[in-house]
Amino acid sequence: MSIALITGCSSGFGLEAALEFARRGHTPIATMRNLDKAGSLRERAEAEGLTLDLQTLDVTDDESVAACIADVLDRHGRLDVLVNNAGIGAHGAVETIPMEDFRALIETNFWGPVRMIRAVLPHLRSQRSGAIVNVGSIAGVVPGTPYNGPYGSSKHALGALSESVQNEVEPFGVRVVCIEPGFFSTEINANSAGRHGQGGITATEYEADYVWFDSFMNSGVEEGADPAIVAARIVDAAEQPTPLHQPVGDDAELYVALLKEAATFEQWMEVAMPIVEAQAGPRPAPPARS
Repeated sequence: MSIALITGCSSGFGLEAALEFARRGHTPIATMRNLDKAGSLRERAEAEGLTLDLQTLDVTDDESVAACIADVLDRHGRLDVLVNNAGIGAHGAVETIPMEDFRALIETNFWGPVRMIRAVLPHLRSQRSGAIVNVGSIAGVVPGTPYNGPYGSSKHALGALSESVQNEVEPFGVRVVCIEPGFFSTEINANSAGRHGQGGITATEYEADYVWFDSFMNSGVEEGADPAIVAARIVDAAEQPTPLHQPVGDDAELYVALLKEAATFEQWMEVAMPIVEAQAGPRPAPPARS
């Protein structure tokens, strides 16, 4: 059985993955920035009689990452699986979203996995085995959608990073997988760097369009599937060889199928926008020029 370190375990995919690793007999190292948020994870583990190793970890801090990895190796003697799950969201027009929110998202969603991968690879490479499971998003597979530039960019980057690392470490017996969920019922909106349209910095000409798109994103998360589905796929990917890119969810699989039919960005928008409008209503017309 493996020693598996999972980031971002206070809720959502990370919490469910920690429990699923434990159910299957692995030793999960469940990490989060603030262990005060571990109450739900502790309660559910106790109710099922599962053993978890809870650790503080901030993926945006080099010292926190180094200290956590050193502690795991000191106490457990090895590390077999890294799950890069910690992430945040941020919605808004690229023109208006505050740069500090954009930077915070990229720092967590992209540079966080980079830090973690660089920290664990010397050990995985030396033992000639291991798996790195990156939790991306279908937003990192399809063309960029409006008002999702920060998040989509971070997940596209994570997908490309996964491919590069896989090609580098495969000769050393290390596998890399990128899980790409569609809409699931998680706390991503609560764990957000911000949403910048109505109620954002100032009202702009983007506002009506932003509110329209934001309603689609909100309803997608609120009506999303059980995150335990993604957790099971994460553990499956850690246990056995799988394709590098793993779309998860009916909507994710639909978008991937549609993408294969769309040779250009314009063709993608032609098939994607009706799906959004079916959920959020017709897209608002742009405001008249002043």
